[in-house]
Amino acid sequence: MVEIVSAGGWLMLPIILCSIVAIAIVIERFWTLSAARITPKYVLAQVWTWLKNNQLDSTKLRELRLSSPLGQILAAGLLSSKYGRQAMIDGIEQAAAKVIHDIERYLSTLGTIAAITPLLGLLGTVVGMIRVFSEIMLQGTGNANALAGGISEALITTAAGLTVAIPTYIAHRFFMRRVESLVLNLELESIKLVDALHSDREVEVK
Repeated sequence: MVEIVSAGGWLMLPIILCSIVAIAIVIERFWTLSAARITPKYVLAQVWTWLKNNQLDSTKLRELRLSSPLGQILAAGLLSSKYGRQAMIDGIEQAAAKVIHDIERYLSTLGTIAAITPLLGLLGTVVGMIRVFSEIMLQGTGNANALAGGISEALITTAAGLTVAIPTYIAHRFFMRRVESLVLNLELESIKLVDALHSDREVEVK
C-alpha cells in the first residue's frame, strides 16, 4: 500500500486527505440523520396531550424545543400560534429553515469531494505522463519495461481518485435523499399541528 501511494506521487496526499474527510462525514451524518433523532415518533401526540390537558407552559415548551429538531419547530409554532394561523406558519418556517440548514451540514463538502477527487486523480495522471514523455525524450523508447512501469504509475492517481469519488458520490446521493424524506416528515407533522389549532377539520394525531 505504501509503495502504491509513493508511486502515485504527491497528488496522492490530497486524495487520501479527501478520503479521510469523506469517511468522517459519512459516519457523522449516518449517526445524525436518523429519523429517531430528527422526527421522533409521538412528539406531536405528546404536544396534543399537553394542549388538551392544559399543561403547556414555558417548561414544557423548553423541554419540547430541546428534545429534537421536530420539537424545535413545533415549539416555535406554538409560541406564535396565539397570533393566528399565518403567524404560526411563519414561526414554523423560520425554525424549519434553521433545522434544515443543520441537517444539510457537511453534505456540500461531501459533494465537493465526490467532484474533485477524480480531477485530482486525472491531474496526477497528466503529471505522471509528462514525466514519462520527458524520459522518452532523454532516453528514447528502447526500454519498453521502464516506459510501461512509468505509465502504470501515472495511472495510479486516477484509480485512487475514482476509488474515493464513487462511494462518496453514492453516499452524497443517499444522504440527500434522506434529508428530503426528513424534511417532508417535518413539514407533515408541522401542518398537522397548525391544522389542529387553527382548523375545524379533524386531525389524526398518532
